[in-house]
Amino acid sequence: MLACELMAQIETYAPKSLAWEKDPIGLQLGDPQKEVRRIMTTLDVRPEVVDEAVDRHVDFIFAHHPMMFHPAKNLDLSVPQNAMYAKLIKHDIVVYAAHTNMDAAANGMNDWLAAALQLNNVQPLIPNADGQTGLGRIGQLTKPQTVKEFATFVRDLFQVKAVRVIANDLQRPIQRIAVLGGDGGDDYPTAIAAGADAYVTADFYYHTAHDVLADDFVVIDPDHHMEAIAKKHMVNLITDWQQENNWVIDDVFASTINTDPYTYI
Repeated sequence: MLACELMAQIETYAPKSLAWEKDPIGLQLGDPQKEVRRIMTTLDVRPEVVDEAVDRHVDFIFAHHPMMFHPAKNLDLSVPQNAMYAKLIKHDIVVYAAHTNMDAAANGMNDWLAAALQLNNVQPLIPNADGQTGLGRIGQLTKPQTVKEFATFVRDLFQVKAVRVIANDLQRPIQRIAVLGGDGGDDYPTAIAAGADAYVTADFYYHTAHDVLADDFVVIDPDHHMEAIAKKHMVNLITDWQQENNWVIDDVFASTINTDPYTYI
């Protein structure tokens, strides 16, 4: 299978038109005409992830987060990021990213998160014109839980040591839940307007948190790394596409590297 065939399939599933206009999605590095046989999925492309790819003879890396948020200003290989690019080129590895387009896609990142949170009757939180795609999701828990109970569930679900909870009352019952993968702090008023009792998102800003308390709302921040859920889902998607298209692929697997930069003490 050629890398461009897999790229085209990803873009059919999560069209580039759904992405934020400044998001550097798509082909990050490599030859789209390269024959690929071993595919690895990851949340982030970091040096340790590339080392894993080299060790496992990977041809193609699918990443949720773009590798090149900021263009390289030079190719000084003493800079770790540049050295990583050089290693990818040396080993002829194609890197491709689907970020905000996968966030907004139907049955994409935010639907995966909503399913993991066990939400029912799920709809886009910030819908596009078609009503089926868009950022974030909102849905119902089967039965009410207290803020503390649900926050504990979220902590355990995403396998983090702690979650940040912004709430005036940890014993308040909640049932209608909004979720937005990644940095969704600016959109908490949208969750309130949509009738959410609580909002799950990441990278919440200190002063915005004060606004949440003033609005007597609830936010649970389990860390941006919650989007690592994409790794296993992309393995499943690529495996399905392989069967549908009769692609010759030797292996598709998720990176075992935890790229969360935070340590909780």
